[in-house]
Amino acid sequence: MTAERVRRQRVAAYGVCVQDGQVLLARWVGGDGTHAWTVPGGGLDHGEDPYDAVIREVREETGYEVVPELLLGVDSRQLIDPPFARNKVPTDFHSLRIVYAARVTGGSLQHETNGSTDLAAWIPLSEVAGLERVSLVDIALELYRSRPAHGRVSA
Repeated sequence: MTAERVRRQRVAAYGVCVQDGQVLLARWVGGDGTHAWTVPGGGLDHGEDPYDAVIREVREETGYEVVPELLLGVDSRQLIDPPFARNKVPTDFHSLRIVYAARVTGGSLQHETNGSTDLAAWIPLSEVAGLERVSLVDIALELYRSRPAHGRVSA
């Protein structure tokens, strides 16, 4: 008999900060010790507005204060048995990611401790393609570049 998949949904907000030809990224740490670069951001707390969440999450992961300036779009993905599934339980995971263009207004670069990321860095845009990264990096940068009126990247 096949185990029934647990259905899980996560709503998160992310900030794309581009400055002087560089993008601000955070390095995500997987439960198995793997690493991949991502856009700073993360899950909304219950009742939290996405605008407020992106400000909080970027500060937590990078040390910077930001102002979200433009809603770039929303990325909706369904993943079956993602590698980050809890306790390797069969999972049907729906990720809803709200992506903002954000401007750094203060703070200083700091690495998150005891969180889902361990490093933050400004990466030249020309070097992003060579990084070990999650798909959100490419999606967010395409939203930033193309600014589609419908707010989503074509498949």
